[in-house]
Amino acid sequence: MSVFGTIRVLVVDDEESIRRLAEKELASPRRIVKTADCATRASQLIRQESFDVVVLDIRLPDGCGIDLFEQFREIIPGVEIILITGHGNVENAVEAMKMGAYDYITKPFSLDRLELVIEKAYQRVCLTRENRLLRHNQSCQPLSRFVGLSSAMQEIQYLIQKVAPTNAPVLITGESGVGKDVVARAIHSQSKRAQQPLIIKNCGTLQKDLMRSELFGHAKGSFTGATESKEGLIDLAHQGSLFLDEIGELPLEVQASLLRLLENSTYRRVGEKYERKVDIRFLFATNRNLPQEIKAGNFHEALYHRLNIFPVHIPPLRERKEDIPVLVEYFLGLLGGGRSPCRMSKSAMEYLISYDWPGNVRELRNVVERGIILCENGMITPKDLPREMLMQQTEGTTGSDSLLTLEELQKSHIRRVLDHAAGNRSRAADLLGIGRKTLYRKMKEYGFL
Repeated sequence: MSVFGTIRVLVVDDEESIRRLAEKELASPRRIVKTADCATRASQLIRQESFDVVVLDIRLPDGCGIDLFEQFREIIPGVEIILITGHGNVENAVEAMKMGAYDYITKPFSLDRLELVIEKAYQRVCLTRENRLLRHNQSCQPLSRFVGLSSAMQEIQYLIQKVAPTNAPVLITGESGVGKDVVARAIHSQSKRAQQPLIIKNCGTLQKDLMRSELFGHAKGSFTGATESKEGLIDLAHQGSLFLDEIGELPLEVQASLLRLLENSTYRRVGEKYERKVDIRFLFATNRNLPQEIKAGNFHEALYHRLNIFPVHIPPLRERKEDIPVLVEYFLGLLGGGRSPCRMSKSAMEYLISYDWPGNVRELRNVVERGIILCENGMITPKDLPREMLMQQTEGTTGSDSLLTLEELQKSHIRRVLDHAAGNRSRAADLLGIGRKTLYRKMKEYGFL
């Protein structure tokens, strides 16, 4: 992930020559430069647009640069500010650096000097931003890449390839654990924003009282405990992608703010009256039936239609069991921890394919990881699988084979338990609730010896 991109610079100075120099010589394909000739105009621009670096003259015709400096730091917490000062105002500049200004330069100055300071200031902006992204995403690391050979997965891959280069919002639906986050990552990685941040947030984990603040940010003093201004997830995702998982968990009042953001690309932080503009690609996911939620009055119908421009549905694993072997091979390689790769025995794979997987791909991953830990000699056998998998398969077989004789059912069940115990007769006898001698006699009777 890269957070390095176009540098957005604001130059605030009442000298026309300096503003012209900045607009003509500082601007480049990598730098967007805006200028302001007074504190009033600078305050307007800082509220309308987002900037990475501000070059600020201490002396302005309608205000003090030091006061404006404090205002800018509250409005854009991550901005770096470079002060321009005359020799008589150096002490003020030094004092401002103690307050958090990046650097100061004295008049007259060379363009090369100004460019160098701006580049260094931007490096600090990017480092701070990257650290914040890492802290935010530390619990959102990808579990797997997009894996699957079924016709359903091939269709989803086709849809990803088509929608990824666009800016259209995508609504990913499916049961919990099917891999909605994997599809979101695939869309972002194949988009034009791939080098910019992908911000991930599960709406179900947001605190209800602070939900709007966490998404949109807040101004200092906007509520009890807001001791300083704070950027929200919207700010972090600027020029990148924002993936909101479990979108159905958002309360209606926050849904209305999100709808406005989707329609106008503008939003307001909590406690602010002016709107900010933002450039974000939106990805959404839910395991809820949103049309039913609309009927129940829990979801905004207009927002649903705005989200549902390009739906992608992921079927549950039980409906695409042909993907299980390739997923198992992928997880065996992913979770091996540098050890010699494990293998899944044929009998164990049969259990995996027969299982209904209520937890979908996430549950399969956990089962494979358990098998790697428990297996001996690099081979995962039925004894290394969760016991409930054996029980479900046995119960399912009993229902489907209800026309078999009692003897045939007993023979089939003993065979399955022996497979699960990897041939360990003592353990199989314990599972069956019979003595070891009785098991031996049954095995001989059914031709298992």
